[in-house]
Amino acid sequence: MYKQISWFRVSVAYTVRMIAILISAAVAATLGSDLQEIAKLPGEPSIVSAAGLNAAGEPILTLENPSAFDPQSKKKRVVIFATAGSDQRTAGVLQLVRWMKAAAPARVRDAWVASALPAAMFADTASFPRWLEFQNADAAFEVTDDSKTTDDLLRVLNAVTNPSRPVSARIARDPLMMAKLLAAKYPGEPSISYIPALSWASTLKLSARINDPALRAKVEQQIRPWMSGEKELFGSRIQLTSAAGTLVFAGLAKSGDEAAKALAIKGADAASKVKEGDLYEYGGGWTDDMFMASVVLARTSSLPGRSSDLDLAAKMVIAYAGRLQRPDGLFNHATNGPAAWGRGNGFATLGLMEVLTALPENHPLRANVLDVYKRHMQALRAQQAPDGMWREVIDEPGSYREESATAIIMTSMARGVRLGWLDRSYATVVERAWRGVAAHVAEDGTVIDVCTSTGSGPTKKYYLERAAITGADDRGGAMALMAAMEMMEK
Repeated sequence: MYKQISWFRVSVAYTVRMIAILISAAVAATLGSDLQEIAKLPGEPSIVSAAGLNAAGEPILTLENPSAFDPQSKKKRVVIFATAGSDQRTAGVLQLVRWMKAAAPARVRDAWVASALPAAMFADTASFPRWLEFQNADAAFEVTDDSKTTDDLLRVLNAVTNPSRPVSARIARDPLMMAKLLAAKYPGEPSISYIPALSWASTLKLSARINDPALRAKVEQQIRPWMSGEKELFGSRIQLTSAAGTLVFAGLAKSGDEAAKALAIKGADAASKVKEGDLYEYGGGWTDDMFMASVVLARTSSLPGRSSDLDLAAKMVIAYAGRLQRPDGLFNHATNGPAAWGRGNGFATLGLMEVLTALPENHPLRANVLDVYKRHMQALRAQQAPDGMWREVIDEPGSYREESATAIIMTSMARGVRLGWLDRSYATVVERAWRGVAAHVAEDGTVIDVCTSTGSGPTKKYYLERAAITGADDRGGAMALMAAMEMMEK
């Protein structure tokens, strides 16, 4: 009898949950239709997007405009939103956005642009304040049961006389200013890993560009334990992330530094180990491998007797793409990680970028690598968020907009425009992404919304639940610095 009652309770609970999910889906479909209708009206906002996920894992829909991070936009910005629990409040938000687009006095439409969140039903406490901050608004208007008319909204708008937008100050910084800030701060923890090495390589470039020997001295001081032999390059267990850390030595080796050359070759030898024909021995079989190996092999291939490093890197990015690139052009993170993880797609495109940068025009594999790269860039372009960012899961609108993925995708795309792999229409995509990166680097060089370290996971839910880091972060800082240096090459 007890078992029957327990089964009955579980069955009822499951049925109730399924009914709730179905109702939620029906409401979302209706809201989506309403938002699309409003988006088609002349003017802004014109993009249906999302601000997070609800308890059922569905996107919480928004209506946005593309000018959140646009320094040329002279209009003030208002966010109109309602908390969950009332169809009347949601309808009020939609009514006010329609009014602002089609019926508000000309002085309002000329001075203001809106974005909207009709029903805030977030499963977490971080998504709403995150979305609100990066709408870069001068005013926020909550539709409540007692406050929902156009007169109420007008009173809020008229009260804004001296707007202040902290995000706008971040966006105003040019790439050189950003590079100096980040090069001085990162890495905080020197180690032989791709993360510090990216900062070191970019800092050396910056030092040469602005003739600042102190920056070079900083790098030399931090890498001295390995250059002198005081510390071993690898521990007892070699990882491809550590092999990638030798990229800094590959750069120094080109200037004739013999100690750096020896370390670079040791890193390349580790990176070039393969198993089962087309998997890197010290990798995870993930998109990460495409970058971790290529970033070393592409550089060491210019050293005497190492041209085969580049041949291997080209062959391997094609092989990994054959397993992980989807028909739509995006990359799953791994064969057992069936989701388009944001930084995982960034790793894939950085690996392709490294190989293409080094490959001669007449290399027999160049056309294949370029085709993989172009299909990826086209797919990523279509998934860019309204503010220029890319998401923690690229094709999930409710996933948070993530700093490291945006920085590294932007870097690869900017390189493609600069070197002619992509047509000039991508330049606008790059500019918008750069402003997104700048918005996510605070005044003290700390970074905002960097996905935590992530292995392969069995479901999309696994990736969606990966935490966002805000604060001093070597990974996010290195990638923003790399993006700033690429923007300076234009």
